[in-house]
Amino acid sequence: MSELDISTIDSQAPVLIAGPTASGKSALALEIAQAQGGVIINADASQVFDGWRILTARPSATDEAQAQHLLYGHVPFDAAYSAGKWLRDVAPLLNREGQRPIIVGGTGLYFLALTEGLSDIPETSTSVRQQANDLRQNGELADMIDALDADTRAKIDLQNPMRVQRAWEVQTQTGKGLAHWHSLTPAPLVSLDHCSALVLDAETEWLNARIVQRFDLMIAQGALDEARANLERYDPDLLSCKAIGAPELTAHLRGELTLDEARDAATIATRQFAKRQRTWFRSRMKKWRSVRLP
Repeated sequence: MSELDISTIDSQAPVLIAGPTASGKSALALEIAQAQGGVIINADASQVFDGWRILTARPSATDEAQAQHLLYGHVPFDAAYSAGKWLRDVAPLLNREGQRPIIVGGTGLYFLALTEGLSDIPETSTSVRQQANDLRQNGELADMIDALDADTRAKIDLQNPMRVQRAWEVQTQTGKGLAHWHSLTPAPLVSLDHCSALVLDAETEWLNARIVQRFDLMIAQGALDEARANLERYDPDLLSCKAIGAPELTAHLRGELTLDEARDAATIATRQFAKRQRTWFRSRMKKWRSVRLP
């Protein structure tokens, strides 16, 4: 693990910046863009949706004025989205003349799709997704697992309901298991050998303190008003509404939690999420350059 000297980064090569929530990824991307030039591209699954600018800590208007930012808030609030869709969105942005990509975010699957390739799985229909939602919500996860082919069961995290649901949807939609589609993975769009791939690593106490500070700042900046504006269209099954803080602030606005209770619940959820991110990055991004924080 090393500290980062921006002058050691190849100013001509793409830059990838991954790291846990609240670790300062966006600030680092902007610093690199200002020092060396480049276009900042979002690789965070929550920040792609419109409606949650404050709650998902998207770059501010001031930041956006200092460097071009792409793929932020470009997906409708009620739309489905996936790593495959993100990969299709990012592909035409990678080789633009004079626009060196600086790709930043906390969604590890996006980065793996970018640097290891991702099979082009047909999209799931609305009816199949609704059927899958109903099965999962009715406690029929075991039946969904039993319906999967053996290769897929061996490859996915069966303790993760959403991973199981995704695999069930693919198999139901296409008649072929997720493992089959993964076997058709094409070459990656970006090679780790030809970019600067950075993964930020932070001490737990330092990061937890930043998480508390950031959520308080979000509230001060209007996150509660943002949640109020989205209250009528809030739906827990929408991907956009899975942004940490959205369920908690919505519960407060509905009189189910006090603001302090919502704040505490959102902070705990963010800490747990950051822990999962750090574990995942350390396991799956061993070839990336680890950058010590603070």
